[in-house]
Amino acid sequence: HKEKVVVDEPSIIAIDKNTNKVLAIGREAMQMHEKTHDNIKTIRPLKEGVIADFHAAEMMIRGMIKLIDTGKRLFPPSLRMVICIPSAITEVEKRAVRDSAEHANAKEVYMIHEPIAAAIGIGIDIEQPIGNMIVDIGGGTTDIAVISLSGIVYSRSVRVAGNEMDESIIQYIKRKYNLLIGERTAEAIKIELGSAAPLDEELTMEIKGRNLIEGIPKTIVVTDEEIREALADSVATIVNAVRVALERTPPELSADIVDRGIVLTGGGAMLKKLDARLMQETGLPVAVSEDPLSSVVLGAGTMLSDFNLLRRVRWDST
Repeated sequence: HKEKVVVDEPSIIAIDKNTNKVLAIGREAMQMHEKTHDNIKTIRPLKEGVIADFHAAEMMIRGMIKLIDTGKRLFPPSLRMVICIPSAITEVEKRAVRDSAEHANAKEVYMIHEPIAAAIGIGIDIEQPIGNMIVDIGGGTTDIAVISLSGIVYSRSVRVAGNEMDESIIQYIKRKYNLLIGERTAEAIKIELGSAAPLDEELTMEIKGRNLIEGIPKTIVVTDEEIREALADSVATIVNAVRVALERTPPELSADIVDRGIVLTGGGAMLKKLDARLMQETGLPVAVSEDPLSSVVLGAGTMLSDFNLLRRVRWDST
């Protein structure tokens, strides 16, 4: 259940460059992001769903564990960790994930594909011989999977998701208005105005940044139509990946998907009208999960409390 989520933080840390000590983790570090001076560095240890900075990832995991206020020992000798990974992860990337977790004091590390965890978190009975299509749009990757009998029958992972959308907005605003904005502003624009199809009524938003020609701070107003244009390529990539997945799904499972539809989860599933756009493109029912941001972590939590299920669906273990 969601009330069992005790730490919910973005994957970013702030480090003192002189001492190499962690100054802040998660939201606190995000508040510092792009506002630091020479003695402080903010690091995103994950890039496109995999570990880009091994040492920073280890420090971040340790810091996240310390945020858990259990009143008991923070590092029990049998710490078991379930980590959800993109379905297209390489062997080297998997090794980096496991090593980071082990260096952060995990004695048992289980890696689970994100779509499997999301399906369990949503409440789908994945052990049945019934096809379910999950589209999990996270920060670094979009994972599309057809699941049946506790396993992935077909999966496709594209490294276009929330972060790529933010970058597309930054580049669009820069190109059209000669205005430079930061990542946090771009994310706020995406949440407020982002959409995959025309909205019922126009939305506008006032944004602030630095004018590249005049070199001074400036305020402009952008519309949902402009941001839809900025996100068009990212949305098209996700839609095309879903179409390819449908083309490669075995026919009996395709029949199930016609009946059951496609389930969207992950933060990117909250993009306005994305479900309507996919419905229009595929002709299939499309539903957004009840709590898209938490589906994967709730599934991971379920597996931690059901070890038999974890053993059946794990990708790898130590």
